[in-house]
Amino acid sequence: MPLPILFFLPAAGVAAGNTVYKKIKQHIQKKREYPGKSLTSPGSDQLPVKKETFTEAEINQDLAIASVSLGLTTAGMLAYPPLLILSVPALLYTTLPIFHSAYEAIFKRREVTAEAVYSISIPGIFLTGHIFIASLAAFFYFAGEKLLCRIREKTTRKLTDIFSEQPSTVWVMREGVEVEVPFETVRAGDIVVVRAGERIPADGRITEGMASVDQHILTGESQPLEKGVGEQVFASTVVLAGRIGVQVENSGSDTVVAQIGEVLNRTVDYKMSIESRGEEIANRLSLPTLAVGALALPVVGHVGALAVLTSGLGDDMRILGPISLLNHLRVASKNSLLVKDGRALELLAKVDTVVFDKTGTLTLEQPIVSETHPCPGHRAVEVLQYAAWAEYRQTHPIARAIVEKAEECELDLSAVDGARYEVGYGIEGRISGMTIHVGSPRFMEMEGIPIPGEVGTLMDTCHEAGHSLVMVARDRQLAGAIELHTAIRPEVRETLAQLRERDITTHIISGDHERPTRRLAEDLGMDHYFAEVFPEQKADIVGQLQREGRTVCFIGDGINDAIAMKKAQVSVSLRGASTVATDTANIILLDGTLEQVGRMFELAESLDKNVNVSLGTTLIPSMVNVGCVFLLHSGIIAALVLYNVGLAAGVTNTFLPLARLRGSLSEPPDDLPKKIPVRE
Repeated sequence: MPLPILFFLPAAGVAAGNTVYKKIKQHIQKKREYPGKSLTSPGSDQLPVKKETFTEAEINQDLAIASVSLGLTTAGMLAYPPLLILSVPALLYTTLPIFHSAYEAIFKRREVTAEAVYSISIPGIFLTGHIFIASLAAFFYFAGEKLLCRIREKTTRKLTDIFSEQPSTVWVMREGVEVEVPFETVRAGDIVVVRAGERIPADGRITEGMASVDQHILTGESQPLEKGVGEQVFASTVVLAGRIGVQVENSGSDTVVAQIGEVLNRTVDYKMSIESRGEEIANRLSLPTLAVGALALPVVGHVGALAVLTSGLGDDMRILGPISLLNHLRVASKNSLLVKDGRALELLAKVDTVVFDKTGTLTLEQPIVSETHPCPGHRAVEVLQYAAWAEYRQTHPIARAIVEKAEECELDLSAVDGARYEVGYGIEGRISGMTIHVGSPRFMEMEGIPIPGEVGTLMDTCHEAGHSLVMVARDRQLAGAIELHTAIRPEVRETLAQLRERDITTHIISGDHERPTRRLAEDLGMDHYFAEVFPEQKADIVGQLQREGRTVCFIGDGINDAIAMKKAQVSVSLRGASTVATDTANIILLDGTLEQVGRMFELAESLDKNVNVSLGTTLIPSMVNVGCVFLLHSGIIAALVLYNVGLAAGVTNTFLPLARLRGSLSEPPDDLPKKIPVRE
């Protein structure tokens, strides 16, 4: 009989259906996409290799045809039987993509998927005369494929073009004269001139001048660095103050920033191969379904065997898994979480290690004034007021910290009205007849302002501890220094406490010195820390943790974090972070803080539980149906009823998060830095 032959030799049926599908597809493509032209090179009649998953347009077309077929069969059963015959061509056409998908899985990937079950059950149901049921099964299949396409389709985005923020022209020294030339014409050996407020266009070394350079895009460190002759500077960093000549060493695609972007573009995104959990469950149960159906064939006949296949052990999960995920994504959006890859939310439930970048993630960009150190003859409040006068109209983080501290102390800043400033390597202000200098030790040396020995000792102590000093002088005599500390985000401690409650190990990665990094890790109660880490080593550290068997979530905010974020199973960034970091991250904390990290894990746990409940709603009716087939000799209609009962219960369960969660969610290799435990 045809049906047993098709059942016991599914590969032959699948291959035949796939061949017909490809011929029809080839004809459609020739008509639609390549009218009058050869599809491949001369002498070849082969189509280009088609990707294994169907496009949304293809699924929409098949779903529309399946809907028409279902409408015709429904009308045929209720009113006009000849319409059943008209539905047959549409039903056959919609079945062909199922054969194609099953063929791709069996013959190319060597695996049995849900499509293999469909490729037998739908034609079998059709051949036994159950045309309406076959049409209904085809409609459900493509409705599920439509939802899967929404989940499977990852937004194709190109990582930020790092040159988009570069100027169209730059100034280059030619025979002692500054000449404006197109940016793309800059070559190694050229001397480019960069002034305050401009981006450095290439990697190179300073040949003249001195400047305060913001390297946050590369290092993540918020405090600018003083750069002078002979020192290295990098493309895309910003000159905050001063003027420098830079001899170009690397330009264009050879710069450090460009190479990081290229690594990101070339990194294999293994997440693309991770199936939705619901689809994975359905595929995993496909082979047992075929086995039980094969067992039923000699026991209860071909109708009973088809009833077993129609029961779809776990097959509802192809629909229920994506719906549950979509609803959890909606809840996430209500809680200031942008989940760009839903599979990351599934993976988050398995995370046992969270790695935090230090600067910009655990700490704020703006430092805080911790202490003012006056020189003999001056008072601390005077030193702070002098600095606030000079920095009052500046916008960089250090200036804001000083002014905020002065306002907190209720100091009088009215004297800044009518003041005159000269911004160079530091800042010079003439206020109320006084000349105020505020800047780095190097700036004071350039201005000929001596630094007492005790201040020099203080400088060494602060440097070792990872703090910074801003020198303040009045009338060319050092009045004192202001010590700045990195400010920890106020929500960090609570966030770490929530992670500890979940038995999640926490790490901190920092390019800072060992001592301040250790102090911060101990203060926050973190398990381990990595100090003095270069940006390129961060991904190696993530790989090292993964080789130890850990599932890693990396939370970072800079371009220097992007490769490590790409490598981690789950990556998280904050709104307002560098564009590359937010492009790379799977999840973005939209409120710009770490407050949502706990909610993120609660949401992942809720998704895991919801999927497990949905699995129960689909397995129980399926098992009941199998029992009825063997014990009561029930048929296809009973199988379809039980299938839809399980589907209805599962869909109801998947929508529970929308009603429940809103209220329940709480508002390396040897050359790597050594992982140092903070506490046992």
